[in-house]
Amino acid sequence: MPSRYSYESSEGDPHSGSPNPFASFANASSTNTNKTQEGEKKPCRACMDFKTWRKQQAKSSKQTGSASGVDSTQQHSPSNCPLDKDQLGQHTWGFLHTVAAYYPDKPSSDQQKDMSTFFTLLSKFYPCEVCATDLAEQLKVRPPATSSQSSLSQWLCWLHNGVNEKLGKPLFDCTKVNERWRDGWSDGSCDY
Repeated sequence: MPSRYSYESSEGDPHSGSPNPFASFANASSTNTNKTQEGEKKPCRACMDFKTWRKQQAKSSKQTGSASGVDSTQQHSPSNCPLDKDQLGQHTWGFLHTVAAYYPDKPSSDQQKDMSTFFTLLSKFYPCEVCATDLAEQLKVRPPATSSQSSLSQWLCWLHNGVNEKLGKPLFDCTKVNERWRDGWSDGSCDY
């Protein structure tokens, strides 16, 4: 099965602007097959939460008779392990909200275009495929509002609340995005 990250030639693509910067890495996907020594596909840690991954590993160990030392009762991944879907999501949202918080109040047309492109690329390369697909669909419904810091922050809050709603999580009050991600809470609790 080809990787969803395989790169095709950009020749003839009027939007490419330059040759494929990854062309010299044409054989990289063949060295990173994400397969076990037995040839089975490794589970994607960034595609599931830690508890599900641990259960899958315990089940796999029982089927193969291997003693991997997997403790399916462990609740959290050790901090020096690859991120699971939940951790990846939390870190990504923090990064994205911080980017939006420091986006220019009056961005140039190039900055606006670049920010839109950034979200489009994120929807193509985000490690959680379900998440990436959902983002791509949301970008079609409501493209990033890149005309100002305020508009981008509000758009991102709308996007994040849409995901929160799907996951049954509480919605964030979008009037407080700058307090949360740029200025700190008005009660001074974030002051040094």
